[in-house]
Amino acid sequence: MSVGKESAHAKRTGAFSPALRIQHTLADRLVFSKLKRKTGGRIRFFVSGGAAPSRELGEFFEAVGVLIIEGYGLTETAPVLTANRLDDFKYGTVGKPIPGVNIKIAEDGEILAKGPNVMKGYHNNPEATAEVIDKEGWLHTGDVGMFDLQGHLMITDRKKHLFVSSGGKNIAPQPIESLFLHSKYIDQVVLIGDGRMFLAALVVPESERLREYAVRHGISFSMGSDLIRAPEVRKLYEKEIQHLQKDLPT
Repeated sequence: MSVGKESAHAKRTGAFSPALRIQHTLADRLVFSKLKRKTGGRIRFFVSGGAAPSRELGEFFEAVGVLIIEGYGLTETAPVLTANRLDDFKYGTVGKPIPGVNIKIAEDGEILAKGPNVMKGYHNNPEATAEVIDKEGWLHTGDVGMFDLQGHLMITDRKKHLFVSSGGKNIAPQPIESLFLHSKYIDQVVLIGDGRMFLAALVVPESERLREYAVRHGISFSMGSDLIRAPEVRKLYEKEIQHLQKDLPT
């Protein structure tokens, strides 16, 4: 996999050395070709929509030689608004607008779309139509996002999931919750903060790995509830959360 990932990066940057090319040829013959045969043998790329695939999944398939091209759209937009390209893709984004489609970000972070593929309205339901299409013809998607410096769109949350702190700050919980789930000791997490001065999180431990940790570190317990109360375990979770949130704004 390291050879595959290094080769994929080299292809993108145009720095594919002869030595790496030989390594990749060998890796393809021994491993990658067999994996690609499992998909039929001729697939060059997948198109992905709906739930966002993880970066790790994208890098795995790229290393094998089969790209995952992620896109974004709604039923009301027939349905594609943006998509990554074979020669212009970035993990963690849904790509750039397709030809003829305009995308802009509203002041509250909502993604707005306009184009020939955007519906004219809901059949015989002018009230519902007025709720999602404004007077200028922009469709309000209900999704929250932002553009990166290269113009790739990133979906960060659903607008209805946003909450406002008592200090008036709009907070999108999903990216923070997803960040905490990178810890192997966290199984589930939900962020709490609507109308509060500070954010809090309800964390469900990953029980099997927590038990393994306790055994390795000589922490005695008879039930899972004993572990949750153990000072060593509380310090473990404090350390995990502090590490994961170090780059988050305060």
